[in-house]
Parts: sequence; C-alpha cells; structure tokens
Amino acid sequence: MKAILSTIIATLITLNITAGEAVVGKAAPDFTAKDINGKTHKLSDYKGKIIVLEAFNLDCPYCANHYKTGAMQELQGWATSKGVIWFVVNSIHPNHPSYKSPAEAKKLVEQNKIKATAYIDDSDGKVGKAYGLKTTPHLVVVDKNGIVAYNGAIDDRPETSGNPRIARNYVKEANQNLLAGEPVEVKQTKPYGCSVKYK
Repeated sequence: MKAILSTIIATLITLNITAGEAVVGKAAPDFTAKDINGKTHKLSDYKGKIIVLEAFNLDCPYCANHYKTGAMQELQGWATSKGVIWFVVNSIHPNHPSYKSPAEAKKLVEQNKIKATAYIDDSDGKVGKAYGLKTTPHLVVVDKNGIVAYNGAIDDRPETSGNPRIARNYVKEANQNLLAGEPVEVKQTKPYGCSVKYK
C-alpha cells in the first residue's frame, strides 16, 4: 500500500497537479461564496474580468500595515477603477478570536475605507483552501480567461511597519501586465505574513 501511495504522489508531482492550490498557468479553482452583504459570487460570473483574491486578517501586523498606511486601499481603488474584480477573502474560523461576523466585518470595511469589490465571508475555509491561501496577505491574480496569472506575496517587503509604497508590488505589476495585454513578468513568489487561521 505504501508503495502504491508513493507512486501516486510522485505522479501528481510530475504532472504538476496540486490539491487545493491555485497553480500558475492552470485554470483557477471555481468557487461559490457569499460576501458579508449576503450576495453570492461565483468565479464563473466574472469571465472576461481580471480577478484578485486577497487573504485578509487585520489582526495580522503584516496585513494591518498595508491598511494602516492606506497602501492596500489605494491599490484596491486603482485596480477596481480599471475594471478588476477584487475579493477580500477572510477565511478565519468562527472559533478563532480574530473571527469577524458579517456585521463586524461591515464596520471594519467602513472604518478602514476598504475599496474591494466584495468582502468574502470564507469562515468555512472553502475558498482559501481551494486556492491554497497560506498567509495574510497572500494574493492570487486570475486573468480574463480564468487562468492563474500570479500567486504569492503582495510585494518584496515582508515588514510590519513602514511604507509599503516603496516596495516592488508584484500584484500591481501583474495587473498592469494583464491590462496591457502583456505576459506577467513575475508569476510566483513566496507569500509572507501570518498563517491563515482556518481552525
């Protein structure tokens, strides 16, 4: 039995098939999820649009710094003004102290002037796990054809203080490339931040 399992795992690695992960160059995992206003979103609803998924937890100092400085909201606003669909994905398990109910999340959005298209309540972890979101922030960019174009860190500055605007922002670059009809230059990096609190 061990030998058979080893063979299956080796085959999956060879074929570049990863369970529960958004693989660059492959179709983005489909999902159906509700936002904090009760609206249902499906990946397929946004065919022909660039989509960004952002793993979110404001209790994480890495994530908080991007919001405290206003850099993340600026990036969200810039992207959505270009027609990009931006999902904030909160995958914190309801039993975790950082969990926010939809009502609490609405206040958080208002207080922090979050400019995402929608704030997904992913407390069951389905979206986060399907995309392999590991840290906050961890971002995935999906192109207009539903193919994963970028997966990884928001930028090259894994710090909890200072100005994120001085960093090289991989997510903005990926969107700029896609909007210009060009190949994404940096397709994958290692995400940094706090672990996603699935349970």
